[in-house]
Amino acid sequence: MEQPPALIDVTASAPRDRPWLDEAIRRIQADANRSADTHLVHVPLPGLPDIDLYLKDESTHPTGSLKHRLARSLFLYALCNGELHDGTTVIEASSGSTAVSEAYFARMLGLPFIAVMVRTTSPEKIALIEREGGHCHFVDDAGEVYEVARGLAQERGGHYLDQFTFAERATDWRGNNNIAESIFEQMGRERHPVPHWVVVGAGTGGTSATIGRYVRYRGLASQVCVVDPENSAFLPAFCGDDAGVTAACGSRIEGIGRPRVEPSFVPSVVDRMMLVPDSASVAAMRFLTERTGLRGGASTGTNVFGALRLACEMAERGEGGSIVSLLCDGSERYAGTYRNDDWLTERGWNLEPHRAVLRAAWDDGVWTG
Repeated sequence: MEQPPALIDVTASAPRDRPWLDEAIRRIQADANRSADTHLVHVPLPGLPDIDLYLKDESTHPTGSLKHRLARSLFLYALCNGELHDGTTVIEASSGSTAVSEAYFARMLGLPFIAVMVRTTSPEKIALIEREGGHCHFVDDAGEVYEVARGLAQERGGHYLDQFTFAERATDWRGNNNIAESIFEQMGRERHPVPHWVVVGAGTGGTSATIGRYVRYRGLASQVCVVDPENSAFLPAFCGDDAGVTAACGSRIEGIGRPRVEPSFVPSVVDRMMLVPDSASVAAMRFLTERTGLRGGASTGTNVFGALRLACEMAERGEGGSIVSLLCDGSERYAGTYRNDDWLTERGWNLEPHRAVLRAAWDDGVWTG
């Protein structure tokens, strides 16, 4: 008589660093618990009385940028997947701000951290990474960061966080105090509580994916507009070009735009994309400070330029409503670049034509661009 196959019962041995893992997660969650949510700032527009513009000020995170949320999620994702252990070297490919935030969390957990970034990253960001105990590994071409980061992780037996792949899955887009849930809760008592537009840039694509999924999940009428800088591969892909398209060079607006379409970019949850010239982003960054005192970086300028154009379009159609966008990080990170007149002159960036467009939109509610 044929014997039934023997049962195989294998129990995984308990990880020897489980106490370390539990403590690491506790520390990250405690950091989130003691950090109040970021402010949603109402920005009055004199020429657009029926349109309410709001900027969610992500510069108030402990590490000064929107990327603090992403770094927290990526570390929790890696920890809970068993990828990080006591002593693991953490590696990331970054244009700067994500690395600042990740260096903060790595130091919190006592882990070595290496950021792979293009050599032209602003000196202010490099200093912030090093202040948090991280090490910067420079490359000459933005397209090299991925393989160099992966290679360093293999050489050192470390872990490559890979924000560009895991941003959209490490964040719980259904809720759990993600940026979308925070925005809509804070909008609850405003004149127009459901924004007509939410305007964001795309670096990894994780923020637009989170917001786009959330509005669908909650059955909200809001639309998502992604504003994209020059030399980014996202907009051509959204327009129907090969999704594998690569730009000739990387974006000159730090934090957004990529030379390739990143895995975390989900175009199917984006309602509209808009190209914003680099000089327009810097003009809007400076214009915002002049009119409101809010000091955002150039990616914030990209957001503001796009939001004002959408607001003027709404006004032209006789519509009222609200638009929400992000103040991604502070302008102090760009003292030597976007805030430096000589730096702009060397690159031939003329801000004045865009400033004229911004003035007409802000003061008169008319888009002249």
